[in-house]
Amino acid sequence: MSSDATRPPHDRRLLPGLTRANLLRELSAGVTLIAISVPLNIGYAQIAGLPATAGLYALVVPALVFALTASSRQVVVAPDAAAAALVASSLAGVGLADAGSYSAMAAAQALIGGVVFLLCSRLRLGFLADFLSRPILVGFIGGLALEVSLSQVAKMLGIGLPEGEFLDQATHLLTSLEQAHGWTVAVSAIALALLLGGRRWAPSVPWALVVMVLATAATSVLDLTDRGVAVLGSMPSGLPELAFPDLSLEVWLGLVPSAVALTAVTVAEGLMVARSYADRNGYPTDPDRDLAAFGLANVAAGLTSSFTVGSSTSRTAAMDEAGSRTQLPAVVLAVGSVLLLLFGADLLADIPAPAIGATVAVAVSRLLGLAELRHLLQVSPDELVVALVTFVGVLAIGPIGGLVVAFALAVVNLTRRAAAPHVHLLADPRRPESAALDLGEHVAQTAPGALVLRLAGPVFFANADALSAEVVRLVREAPDPVHVVILDVGSVTDVDTTAAEALERLEGDLRAEGATIAITREDDRLLRRLERLGVLESAERFPTNRAALASYELRAGAGE
Repeated sequence: MSSDATRPPHDRRLLPGLTRANLLRELSAGVTLIAISVPLNIGYAQIAGLPATAGLYALVVPALVFALTASSRQVVVAPDAAAAALVASSLAGVGLADAGSYSAMAAAQALIGGVVFLLCSRLRLGFLADFLSRPILVGFIGGLALEVSLSQVAKMLGIGLPEGEFLDQATHLLTSLEQAHGWTVAVSAIALALLLGGRRWAPSVPWALVVMVLATAATSVLDLTDRGVAVLGSMPSGLPELAFPDLSLEVWLGLVPSAVALTAVTVAEGLMVARSYADRNGYPTDPDRDLAAFGLANVAAGLTSSFTVGSSTSRTAAMDEAGSRTQLPAVVLAVGSVLLLLFGADLLADIPAPAIGATVAVAVSRLLGLAELRHLLQVSPDELVVALVTFVGVLAIGPIGGLVVAFALAVVNLTRRAAAPHVHLLADPRRPESAALDLGEHVAQTAPGALVLRLAGPVFFANADALSAEVVRLVREAPDPVHVVILDVGSVTDVDTTAAEALERLEGDLRAEGATIAITREDDRLLRRLERLGVLESAERFPTNRAALASYELRAGAGE
């Protein structure tokens, strides 16, 4: 994996990385991207409760804007299943009934999200991606994926789902299996067989497109529409028109929470994906520039009757496997989508709904995160709990509520971990046979009359009292009386006011035990912080632990 220092400088060209040598490969990858994106975006638009054109419009101006403004050479911007499910669930709660208003709300939601992205970029908040932990993302996206899968399974069986919560819909589906439509199930089964078998035996073939073409042909030849199989239906041809959503201020304000949630997820996942591919393939990225690109793409989506777009992990992976290292495939995708909207809209009318459902279900299955949940079970059960609470929360109380609960749980878990004091008892650093860092079970006292204790991490309200108690315990359990406690603070990142009070009490407790405090390896920032807090002012300062021990032993030998 390449570090920032070893990466080449930013390529300032319009499409960085594009050369004559890779032009043909990039164009070919673009054709593959069209084959993948058209059926998926139609399906995701249906998940969001929007017309198929909303999904196709996302492939034109938003895709082109992102391709020309992002620093990432490989991230593909598009709606995905998780975002589509969040759009559907959040808009259902805002409360406008007619389809025109619903489409306008989806566009407005994208506009708000775009503005939030641009603000994050302007304030250089790309680092915020680190605050949405991987377990939260796994649980959040997995919960949305299961919700999407339920709707697609219903579509593949020809069973309608009522409006309502996930558990109500799942119960309805399980109790209505006898109503499954035979021809619909047959189309779904064949589509699934082709998609799953093809992905295993010929992964380079665009099976989603193959399934759509074959299913559409079968619909015409076998008159499946007359046999009760639902189809996509006619859709208007032509390019998207620029339009600002006409909604009341109340509705605009009601869309803000969901737009912020969508932005938060895309910030975390999008920047994570961009960085991982940049590291793997050795080119630079600028997180704040990519945030601006996501913002401009979402503004474009909102002004062209589409809906929220983010990073498509599956399509980005497909482009990487195809050897693409530039944004040219996104440009090819935009051009191909324009041609489809102008001249090929009628070709999409007879695509059977169960084939779309099977295509989306297979794509979404990768987002359930089962392998990642198993990995968390093995390596970090605490984080598994965070992921599962998020997963269940999304299904039980909705995506935004689930995300809030997960954030709260993650903060509690972080605070609980931070509350465990990191006090390391060091061996005498002057002894060549001693390790650089020995824990308490290996050494009971650094030197006669002295303890060298290394504090790690921030000292703050959650761990200050426990840390002080640990220091006092080590002093009392030392085999010889302790006269000086040398605190190595080289790894202390911060001290808050609560910790300052605890350190003052610690100084008094140690004085009662007959010991004083010395400070080592204190940097200027921490020194200024302690001076402002007015704490440990009487403690002696030394640059190293060796110097502190030598000074103490010199005084002890002199009988001070």
